[in-house]
Amino acid sequence: MSLIGNLIWLIFGGLLSAIFWFLTGLLFSITIIGIPFGLQCFKISKLVLWPFGRDVQVGEFGVGGLIGNIIWLILFGWELCLCHIVIGILLSITIIGIPFGKQHFKFALLALLPFGAKIN
Repeated sequence: MSLIGNLIWLIFGGLLSAIFWFLTGLLFSITIIGIPFGLQCFKISKLVLWPFGRDVQVGEFGVGGLIGNIIWLILFGWELCLCHIVIGILLSITIIGIPFGKQHFKFALLALLPFGAKIN
């Protein structure tokens, strides 16, 4: 079932979103200070490309991860989280959209705290 969900996801916007996250990661990686943020964008890009059957676990991060998460959250993490929550709610209005809404809730969690998050 996850193969079908991933294929539908890929056709209806997943590929475009993954490309957007990848390009954003490249932009962040231009500067030395932005490289850690670019790496997180690459992590999100891989999840956005093929989200069904994968899990996000937010957790163990050190002091560097804590600082990175705070900077990420203040600058753009909360906006990304809010966007994914709104999209997830809108998709969950219909029965067909519920699995896709769940994926956006997963992205919302990752958009809040990407440093130290593990994708299984």
